Amino acid sequence: MFGLEALDLARIQFAFTISFHIIFPAITIGLASYLAVLEGLWLKTNREVYRDLYHFWSKIFAVNFGMGVVSGLVMAYQFGTNWSAFSDFAGSVTGPLLTYEVLTAFFLEAGFLGVMLFGWNRVGPGLHFFSTVMVAIGTLISTFWILASNSWMQTPQGFEIVDGRVIPTDWFAVIFNPSFPYRLAHMATAAFLATAFFVGSSAAWHLLRGRDNPAIRQMLSMAMWMALLVAPVQAFIGDMHGLNTLEHQPAKIAAIEGHWENPPGEATPLILFGWPDMEREETRFKVEIPYLGSLILTHSLDKQVPALKEFPKEDRPNSTIVFWSFRIMVALGLLMILVGVWSLWLRWRGGLFSSRPFLHLCLWMGPSGLIAILAGWFTTEIGRQPWVVYGLMRTADASSNHSFAQMSLTLIMFVVVYFAVFGAGFSYLLRLVRKGPKTDEGKEQGIGGPGQKRTPARPISAADENMEDDDNSGDDLGARN
Repeated sequence: MFGLEALDLARIQFAFTISFHIIFPAITIGLASYLAVLEGLWLKTNREVYRDLYHFWSKIFAVNFGMGVVSGLVMAYQFGTNWSAFSDFAGSVTGPLLTYEVLTAFFLEAGFLGVMLFGWNRVGPGLHFFSTVMVAIGTLISTFWILASNSWMQTPQGFEIVDGRVIPTDWFAVIFNPSFPYRLAHMATAAFLATAFFVGSSAAWHLLRGRDNPAIRQMLSMAMWMALLVAPVQAFIGDMHGLNTLEHQPAKIAAIEGHWENPPGEATPLILFGWPDMEREETRFKVEIPYLGSLILTHSLDKQVPALKEFPKEDRPNSTIVFWSFRIMVALGLLMILVGVWSLWLRWRGGLFSSRPFLHLCLWMGPSGLIAILAGWFTTEIGRQPWVVYGLMRTADASSNHSFAQMSLTLIMFVVVYFAVFGAGFSYLLRLVRKGPKTDEGKEQGIGGPGQKRTPARPISAADENMEDDDNSGDDLGARN
């Protein structure tokens, strides 16, 4: 069907499940740090707006954290069910790295999560803040180990192969492989930006509906400061990551650039748009800027970038896909920088919270960080093909011996279950966002305590509240303004 084989369906299934999963850790990483900042500011200034925002976003964090844990479990099982040959070959590296994540990051998060979500009136402010910080650190440690494992698959080192299996010889080299520092920084920064635009989009939605209060303004203000300061840093990290990829995975760069051949003595142009044709071995309908490819990737005007025809056909990534996924990521990154600069100009002019064109742009930019993350991961993973461990093991040799019918059935089941379960989860998250922060949240929280308010037993219970929308009050407020 459609020329697909069992291997293709196994890849699609893993791509589908990880694409759903990565959304939740990305928001979890950003929200955990955001909550730590909010609580720290509340303790320092005693301004109720920070406390109100903490209680509001902690509910969304709880739901997001729960869905992230559930979606992550499936991926771990897939290593054994669909990719058993890979697990047999490289399990001595990837297995311990994922175990380290559980022993450090997950245990740290789980140990302090209950205090963070349910201990506001049950422990002292210092201990509660410490718990929030520990959860935030836990999410970053989790990112550390996951990126160490994946980066080793991109740029493996610190091992030897004995009897057809990878045997680690230097764990420091395994963990701190050549691409790891750049990919860790790139992913962590992407998570912060994705959360900033998620928060900013929520604030813009409420402001456009006339719900203008200090908490909403603080949400938008903090989100735009993050966009202004961090988006340019992300572009710089991305440039460094690109140079590292050029050194260690030149075929991936050639595919990203849609660059097929190097005429003698000519600098490499930058192809802005086009359609890389893998069969015809050319990029059709291309729009290019002379010299710019060499300038960006080699920081010179005469050096050439590796071309796809320099690699055997069987070793070339699918340029058609990564060419466009990379450009989607870059375009959204540039748009984030534009939003940050525009917000600074509006802040100076006093129109940050009242410019409707800007607020509409912020609203539509809400999912931009998550889309950019997905596009970046598609570029990274498809650009690594045909290798599952770069230069060591081909993807075709890594899969389990399943039939086309088996893979088709499980893929259909995943699609149906994921859209049903996580579709409901997304809907609930959006309803929570739609409620907005309550300015009297602190009074409500003050009811708590043993014997006065039930202590929830599950993380998602932290989001328990009346979900009736406050549309009328918002419309009335909008009419008064």
